[in-house]
Amino acid sequence: MSDPVRAAVPLPSLPTLPHTWRPLGPRVMGIALAVALTAACVGAAIALGPETRAKFTTFQRGTLIASALGYGAVLYALLRSRVTASPEGLVVVNGYRRHELVWAQVVEVNLMRGAPWVTLDLADGTSMSVLGIQGSDGDRARLAARQLRAFVLRANA
Repeated sequence: MSDPVRAAVPLPSLPTLPHTWRPLGPRVMGIALAVALTAACVGAAIALGPETRAKFTTFQRGTLIASALGYGAVLYALLRSRVTASPEGLVVVNGYRRHELVWAQVVEVNLMRGAPWVTLDLADGTSMSVLGIQGSDGDRARLAARQLRAFVLRANA
């Protein structure tokens, strides 16, 4: 934690707790993809005409519905990813998994250049991915990682 490069970087202004970070780019793309897939499916159903639609079996309809629900479940998991800092610690939601951490469990916050998302180094020697701060968000992600790092440093000081 005594990295001279990080020590030279001024701490960002910190938001008030509790604070939640969510990825912007993946959320925008997830919503756009859901709208585009829905429009394509509705457009295809209209273009087929009533005679062709009537030839679909129950199994074929069920397969289409199951596929749509599967795509929706994956997109929903992506859209619900987040990390929330509170005075007690962190709540990390990655897809459908929720992890609650007290501040003492978090040793370091990392967002390496080119990394897809933030990783947390934990006191037990493991690490945890945080999909709520995505590297693809650029400056927004770097600011969020610095803020989260500052919260960790402040809580563990």
